[in-house]
Amino acid sequence: MLSFKRHKDRYQMQSPLTSLIDIVFLLLIYFLLTTNFIVEEGITIKLPDAKASAPQIKQEITVTVDEEGRAYMADQEIPLDQLYTRIKDMIGKDKDRLVIIKADKTVILNKAVKVMDIAKAAGASRLSLATEKGL
Repeated sequence: MLSFKRHKDRYQMQSPLTSLIDIVFLLLIYFLLTTNFIVEEGITIKLPDAKASAPQIKQEITVTVDEEGRAYMADQEIPLDQLYTRIKDMIGKDKDRLVIIKADKTVILNKAVKVMDIAKAAGASRLSLATEKGL
């Protein structure tokens, strides 16, 4: 009588996916909790790109100029004739305080320069034009 050997099924290695999924979710939760979500609320503008931009650390005065040339401080529109007194009051005795102009990249250059002139006339010795870091 002929007899054939039975082929035994080989056991395949099975990795425990449950613990792997647990570790992935724990890492995801860790990174979500430790990440700083910085949200700047305000007027939506598109800043021009610059390769050599650096973040500013000191307290500064920020003036935003939208695409139509309107000036804003702290999300409040300020007419250009009142901008001088507002900046002058904010600078006070600290002549070294930085004034940052955030102008939309589509704004006419003359309107952004006019805001810079008003800030300079109000006593700002340090002016900066905000840009986004380009590639």
